[in-house]
Amino acid sequence: MSQYTPPIRDMQFVLHEMLNAEATFKSIPAFEEIDADTVNQIIEEGGKFCAEVLQPLNAVGDSEGCTLNKADHSLKTPTGFKEAYQQFVEAGWASLSCDPNYGGQGLPVTVNQAFYEMMNSANQAWTMYPGLTHGAYDCLHEHGSQEQKDLYLPKLTSGEWTGTMCLTEPHCGTDLGMLRSKAEPQADGSYKITGAKIFISSGEHDMAENIIHLVLARLPDAPAGTKGISLFLVPKFIPNVDGTIGARNPIFCGAIEHKMGIHGNATCQMNLDGATGWLIGQPHRGLAAMFVMMNAARLGVGMQSLGLTEVAYQNAVVYAKDRIQSRSLTGPKATDKPADPIIVHPDVRKMLLTTRAYAEGGRALCMWTALELDKELSHPDEAVRKEASEMVALATPIVKAFITDNAWEATSHCMQVYGGHGYIAEWGMEQYVRDSRINMIYEGTNTIQSLDLLGRKVLGDGGAKLMKFGKMVRALCEAEANNPTMKEFIEPLADLGDKVSKLTMEIGGKAMQNPDEVGAAAVDYLRVVGHLFYAYFFAKAAKIALEKQSGGDKFYTAKLHTARFYFQKMLPETAMLIRKARAGSASLMEMDAELF
Repeated sequence: MSQYTPPIRDMQFVLHEMLNAEATFKSIPAFEEIDADTVNQIIEEGGKFCAEVLQPLNAVGDSEGCTLNKADHSLKTPTGFKEAYQQFVEAGWASLSCDPNYGGQGLPVTVNQAFYEMMNSANQAWTMYPGLTHGAYDCLHEHGSQEQKDLYLPKLTSGEWTGTMCLTEPHCGTDLGMLRSKAEPQADGSYKITGAKIFISSGEHDMAENIIHLVLARLPDAPAGTKGISLFLVPKFIPNVDGTIGARNPIFCGAIEHKMGIHGNATCQMNLDGATGWLIGQPHRGLAAMFVMMNAARLGVGMQSLGLTEVAYQNAVVYAKDRIQSRSLTGPKATDKPADPIIVHPDVRKMLLTTRAYAEGGRALCMWTALELDKELSHPDEAVRKEASEMVALATPIVKAFITDNAWEATSHCMQVYGGHGYIAEWGMEQYVRDSRINMIYEGTNTIQSLDLLGRKVLGDGGAKLMKFGKMVRALCEAEANNPTMKEFIEPLADLGDKVSKLTMEIGGKAMQNPDEVGAAAVDYLRVVGHLFYAYFFAKAAKIALEKQSGGDKFYTAKLHTARFYFQKMLPETAMLIRKARAGSASLMEMDAELF
């Protein structure tokens, strides 16, 4: 019974009014002909595909799941998944932001990200198949040999072939330095790879004719730890020189993981028994090469949770306007009915507005990050590319962790709006809760993202990246300092910016004496910085809404209400988080392990 309407109007607001994406595109020669109308047309058509083709398959994928034939290792995806994928490929959606040299359309990453938000709202499990393929494309495009690019990229670009990343092993998850998969060099320059991988999303399926696995393994002379990891290209079917399908490679799905959510995606245990592979990049530098795909995946996971937040909100609002229960505390509102719609109740509104604010703040952060990524990859000015790279590095763990944490809270709120019906599968809401939970775990748990932000991205460069974002915050605050209508937004934004600076210095000082201080503060610290990003974007949104609401467009009135709710009811969370981050590690680390 779940439904989905692509949030085209808010996407247009963020891209064109808040971020002025067209100006960024005009500064990049490859995108200078792309204007707002072009972007709007693509997003509108993409939205139709998501709402009409993907969304109806979401519940089907959840109820059916995937089926493995252990006799021949083949895997059947849920009813309709394969046919939807063929429509996706035939319509050219797979190639939106890919390199024209390999058959891509050469559009900005930003446009592709907007499309992926809608796909994730419509059907996260299905979207993971092309999403991982895009990550494999990015990795091979940057680190593959020319021969590898010529053979594999056209097929990955078109979507005829899909891709995976094979990292995790039964005995090691995040700590990849312990992986044991081996790669033995062969006389012809290839390698025979043996090992076992687990939790491999899209590891086997029936949607495309070939699957290209990017596999981490060790060469015989590899040093211990992460410095001894190499990256290999291991196809399901070894291609012939003309790109046609050749011999079956011994990389097989041994079992499907039975999961809490995303049932429509095949999460596989993969066994490699002397599978033929080819080295990507330099020996022992595989983890650095794979980080291209991992960082793309982290941004993609944030987009998954943004999509779930949006679709959960939409359905909860419809339910809250229709479901009647009790009377308003200020007197009956629906006098012709035995009770009022539950949207009259303050706590229901709080849950809905919290979810709405998380969706709108997340959308602004994701689109801004995507624009910075377009600058990093394509801008002609090296200085612009470098600064954009730093902003993307700073934002990536926030996109992954803050948005996914928020989605877990938001989908839970929306299920609560439904009351007992939220717990019933036919309404669709409990699936969003289950699907959202994985996003906090895979592609590096949110604790890992928090350690990355505080330890590497902030303290690692003396706060330089964070100060560059802080400069953007100060510029907005200074520009609006004498605008009385912006006071309610600018003062708390400026105050939080100052507190983040002080908190960073305090934790950095403590960490010099005791590194556990970083681990103790990191999760709370990331949420504080996440709120700083959201507060900045909501202040910008409020400025635009204040200027345009007099025209009578209810969109701006709603935007202003959402911004006010965020600053009054959500931003105060930072006071508690800062206090927790400052509390230090003693209460965590002084207790002997035997006492647990």
